[in-house]
Amino acid sequence: MSALTPLDAPAGSAEVIPFRSPPHNLEAEQALLGAILLNNRSYERVSEFLRPDHFAEPAHGRVYAACGKLIERGQIANPVTLKTYLEQDGALAEIGGPGYLAALASAVVSIINAEDYGKLIHDLHLRRELIALGGDVVNAAYEPSLETSALDQIGQAEAKLYDLATTGQTEGGFEDFRSVLIQAVRQAEAAHKRQGKLSGVPTGLIDLDKKLGGLHPSDLIILAGRPSMGKTALATNIAFNAARAYREEVDALGNRKAADGAVVAFFSLEMSSEQLATRILAEQAEIASHKIRQGELSNDEFERLVTAAQELHRLPLFIDDTPALSISAVRTRARRLKRQHGLGLIVLDYLQLLRGSGATSENRVQEISEITRGLKALAKELDVPVMALSQLSRAVEQREDKRPQLADLRESGSIEQDADVVMFVFREQYYLERAEPGRRPEETEEKFNERHAKWQERCEEVWNTAEVIVAKQRHGPVGMVRLSFHGEYTKFGNLITDDHYQAPSY
Repeated sequence: MSALTPLDAPAGSAEVIPFRSPPHNLEAEQALLGAILLNNRSYERVSEFLRPDHFAEPAHGRVYAACGKLIERGQIANPVTLKTYLEQDGALAEIGGPGYLAALASAVVSIINAEDYGKLIHDLHLRRELIALGGDVVNAAYEPSLETSALDQIGQAEAKLYDLATTGQTEGGFEDFRSVLIQAVRQAEAAHKRQGKLSGVPTGLIDLDKKLGGLHPSDLIILAGRPSMGKTALATNIAFNAARAYREEVDALGNRKAADGAVVAFFSLEMSSEQLATRILAEQAEIASHKIRQGELSNDEFERLVTAAQELHRLPLFIDDTPALSISAVRTRARRLKRQHGLGLIVLDYLQLLRGSGATSENRVQEISEITRGLKALAKELDVPVMALSQLSRAVEQREDKRPQLADLRESGSIEQDADVVMFVFREQYYLERAEPGRRPEETEEKFNERHAKWQERCEEVWNTAEVIVAKQRHGPVGMVRLSFHGEYTKFGNLITDDHYQAPSY
């Protein structure tokens, strides 16, 4: 907006202080109100995203609000009915009397552009709000505070920007079923062309992909388990497999899109990026991670490490290890990554380490509810699957059968409600190794040997295996999937038996 011509400067003044009026367009506001008064159906085109406080002229906002109330009651909004309505609360004098209403209606040439006027008014309102927000950010930054750090101020500014971006959106609304049906057929066609015949992002684990059909866009997937079950290991395995399978194709218009696999964003709130990279290196090179950290590698192991590092170097896998991120910061960074490099899968390790948008968390359950709603909204907005890891309560340890259940999720109400898929990682081997039977008083040697033999037999059955329990799935079956698990380098894989399959190749 160009600067207005300043008033004459006082005599002796060395400079003129320019004045910039906040962005507004009174003519567009008058044209929209006139269109509504001329044909009330014009209100339906803008009412979903335009509110009375979006008008730069408060009097115009009062007229718009009055029109909305009358139309919603099934009454006609025109200069005559508005005159009666506005006279009751004394607002008519504020807008210039009955003559101003009549002038609005009579000055309209066409109602066709009503929606365009509404979008322009909304856009100018957002610009004014941005200016106000920018001023608040500047003022807050100038004021030193021991309670609020600069990073906290950045987080608060991001949260306000997010709120500003999501209120009164002009996009969205109903789509005709024909358009939605075409999109569904295209997804089925893409799945048919893929190597794994999946409609979602492949996990690289054959039985899990068969159960889930891959990780679907706009889904919130919760991967939960007790400590030492291998949540992070499974998540890194899935992230690696999805990134390794990534393949692009170019459509008829020259746009690039993922034909298979995904560009992966991994938010590691618990481990540093170096620790996570070391773990992924250990998984893929099949070398114990402590050997890598301590440098205890043979020549053969070092060669495998270099080969794995060269392969990982080319993968579209991005890691953010910023601790205690807020949900608004996750949204901002995911948006940026999608704009710069594309994005097909988001992994968060783990849910309970995220922060809500509020400065303090007086109610942790409400904060978790806000976080899960935010993650689900992020999945829908970016049209990518979001996999969030979650801790389980200690109630699991009190039961004889240690397999997790939905009720074991911490703050389970919101997590279970918002998630499209809930999976649990369970390794019976972990519990069996810590439950070797001892000799009971007055127990015969034969009875003890029998119990010990059963324990040993069970240990052999579950050795180097794990279970992924799909406890909830909105668009598919639930059930259990068995995987191989090599604890030395924390790697999950397909469970290969004599009558089963081989590992997939990409």
